[in-house]
Parts: sequence; structure tokens; C-alpha cells
Amino acid sequence: MNPTTVQLAAALLFAVALVHTFSTTLFARLAHRYPRHEGVFHLLGEVEVVFGFWALVLVLFFFAVEGNKPATAYLDSRNFTEPLFVFAIMVIAGSQPILNLATLLVNTVARLMPLPNSLAVYFLALAMIPLLGSLVTEPAAMTLAALMLRDRVFNAPLPERVKYATIGVLFVNVSIGGTLTSFAAPPVLMVSAKWGWDSAFMLTHIGWKAAIAVGVNAAVVTLLFAKYLLKAREPVSAEALRARPPVGAMVVSAIFLSGVVVFAHHPAVFMGLLLFFIGYSVAYPRHHKPLILREALMVAFFLAGLVVLGGQQQWWLQPVLTAMSPEAVYYGATALTAITDNAALTYLGSLVEGLSDEFKYSLVTGAVTGGGLTVIANAPNPAGFSILRGNFASGSINAAWLFVAAAGPTLVAIAAFRLL
Repeated sequence: MNPTTVQLAAALLFAVALVHTFSTTLFARLAHRYPRHEGVFHLLGEVEVVFGFWALVLVLFFFAVEGNKPATAYLDSRNFTEPLFVFAIMVIAGSQPILNLATLLVNTVARLMPLPNSLAVYFLALAMIPLLGSLVTEPAAMTLAALMLRDRVFNAPLPERVKYATIGVLFVNVSIGGTLTSFAAPPVLMVSAKWGWDSAFMLTHIGWKAAIAVGVNAAVVTLLFAKYLLKAREPVSAEALRARPPVGAMVVSAIFLSGVVVFAHHPAVFMGLLLFFIGYSVAYPRHHKPLILREALMVAFFLAGLVVLGGQQQWWLQPVLTAMSPEAVYYGATALTAITDNAALTYLGSLVEGLSDEFKYSLVTGAVTGGGLTVIANAPNPAGFSILRGNFASGSINAAWLFVAAAGPTLVAIAAFRLL
């Protein structure tokens, strides 16, 4: 390996950004200690800002060392489709008509289950919605599940351990739940075309195992905390019932959502659909609560920073991956996913020719297995983080406790992919 000065700087900044991710509570304390500069400290304490901030430092360094043309050429070479797509899908999936449509579906299935309604809804939010992500994409599933859990569970006075256990299962289940098809999970999408993995292949080789792990994870956490969940009920007032959007608004919003999913690889199309949807929501404000534009923009900023920083990590990541055996690469990918986006790992694997089928399976399943361990491990995680963090103590999610909470569900996924 002969890395350039910029690549070395990018690796160092990437490491700094990882440490920063685990240290956001420190900046919150600094904001209280130094009120004169609390704005800056609060900004640096936002997890969604971390990678965007250090990506800016890298870009400035790039301009200073290499000059204008190489720096701008590098930025032009980056593909920002995923951050834009996640922004668009979050705004539409988080709208009131789509949320009500998903809630209607979950409540209908919940009534058919031999469980108290609060337990059934909780289980389905952690099981059915993540698996539904194989059709509507993982970012949409994360947004819907996080909003449902926020309203039904996280707003209740629950112990912090219940909330951490819930978000740990949610992140892992969304990461593995999108593998029933070839287009919904970013790590699968990176390799499906080149390796010829269609949806039938995904379902028969990977998806059914993921579905079992999703069900086990959701069932275990539901049983463990049933006594708390029975007390968590969504407050439904007469005013809220009257404000629910009509079926027509749900259908129109679902059409917009479907259009964004179908044209997920064409930013000009799905961003155009998003703009039309925003116009539609303005035209019918009685059917819409304020759109989650701020949350979606913050998540897009986070992912865009990851794209810029991650693009300079290939010089050390690819040799590490290709030096492993198929069995080692599974656990290696699971571990590496915790410190980098899992789609980046599978993308690097797709660049290598002559990989065995066993190596490919291990790389992809390892990447999705570790997708719940940290906020940066899987592209949809920042969406759930942004929606739910305000319901945790001090208004933030501790990265170390998230890792601990996701460890158990991750072990279940490992058992499913390695033993079944």
C-alpha cells in the first residue's frame, strides 16, 4: 500500500470522526459549561453533523494540498444518489397519510394475533415493518417503524433499558430485513447487478434466514419487556381521530412513495416527485402534519459526509477484505461494518474479480449482520436515530449503549446466517 497524503489524512479524519461519534455527549456538557459558544458545541454534539463536519475538513485539506482541479474532480466523482434518496424517502414515508396507512395495516394484523394490542403492535413494528422494507426500501421501513414506536412506546415513561433494547432490535432487524429482495438493502444493491443476484436468489439463499432472525429478535424483546409495554398505549383523542387523513390522501401519498422507490437510481426523477409531493402537502395542509424536512436534511448531510470521507478509505479497506478467507470475511465484515457503512464494504467487494460464491455470501451477510451496531453501520440508521433520540435521557442516544443493545440481536442474526 502506498497511500497519498490525502488518503492518509482521510483515514486519520475518518478515525477522528468515529471517536467524535462516540463523544457527542461531551459536546453537550461543554455547551452548558461555556454558554457563550453553546451554539457551536450543540452543533458538534449532533451525531448527524459529525461526518459532514469532518468531510468539510477533508475537502479544505484537499484543496490546500492538491489544488482546485483535483479536489473538485474528486467531489464530482462521488455518487450522492443515496443521501438524496434517503432524504426523499424519509420526507414522504414520514408524512401523516403514509404513517396512518402503515398504522392501519399494523393494527389490522394486530387484531388477528392472540396478544394484547399493545404487545402485538410493538412486535409488528419490529418484525413486519422491517421485513416490509424489502418492498418499500430500508430507509422507508426505518422511518415508519421509528415514528410508530415513538408514538406508541417511546413517549411513554419507560426505563431507558427498554428503549435501548428496542432501538437495538430495530436497527438490526431493518438491516437484515431488507434482504428478501435485491433492491431494498443498500449493501445488496451494490452487488446484485454485477453478481446476478435477483430477488428470487435473495429470498431463497438469504432472505428466509433473515426473516427467521427478525421474528426471533422481535419476539424476544416483546416477551422480555411485556409488563412495561402493556402500559404503553398511544393516546388517541377525538381531535386526533378527526384529523386523520382520508383514504384518498393515503392513496395519493402511497403513489408518490412508490414512484420514489421505483426510480431510486434516478435522482432527477425522485427529487422531482418529492417536490411535487411537498406541493401536494401544502395544498392539503389539513391532511398533513409538518413534514420531517429538518430530520431528513440532517440524515442526508450525515450520509453525504460519509460518502466524501468513505471514498478515500479503499486503499486500506480492500486489502483487509481480500486477505480473508470466506469464513473470516463474514466476521470481518460484521466488525468492519460497525466502523464504516456496510454498503461501502460490499461495493469494495464488487470491484474484486474471481470471488467464490461462498466469499460473496459471507461478505454480504456479514455486512448486513453488523448493520445495527452503530449509527453509521447502515444508511437508514441515522433516520431512526434522528426520529427517536429526543425520547432518550438528555435528548441523545449513547453510542456505547446502542452497541450493547444491538449485540444480542446481532448474535441471533449470526446464528441464522451461519447455522441455517
